[in-house]
Amino acid sequence: MAPTKPAASAKLQGKRPHIRGKGLKKKKVALKFVIDCTHPSEDSILDVANFESYLKERIKINGKTGNFAAGKGSQHSVTLGREKGTKVVLNSEIPFSKRYLKYLTKKYLKKNNLRDWLRVVASGKDSYELRYFQINSQEDDDEEDNE
Repeated sequence: MAPTKPAASAKLQGKRPHIRGKGLKKKKVALKFVIDCTHPSEDSILDVANFESYLKERIKINGKTGNFAAGKGSQHSVTLGREKGTKVVLNSEIPFSKRYLKYLTKKYLKKNNLRDWLRVVASGKDSYELRYFQINSQEDDDEEDNE
């Protein structure tokens, strides 16, 4: 039986070299989140411009609300806008939580008494969609007829 080579496995278990030095900067994170408000805005239940302004007032960046710094010397850049009039789009060059957008959207819906009819559903990796709750009125009618 041939002896195994323990020296090769010892090299793999040693310390790993540093990949990034002190002088190198991290690469920028480009994030784009979309909230699709098409269904409620078509039925004129939700005002997309009002929703966008609500998000601009409430989004916290580095612990401060309204901290949308897009200048040349700024360390971070987050922009909020609309696409096609029915979609709210958030672009960020710093790490930003998609879950935070869902939280603010639900808070807005509750404030405007829309939480009973609309829900926030993830339609993709970087997008949310406002959908109506599916109400089974036909089943309720059948149950009443049976009684």
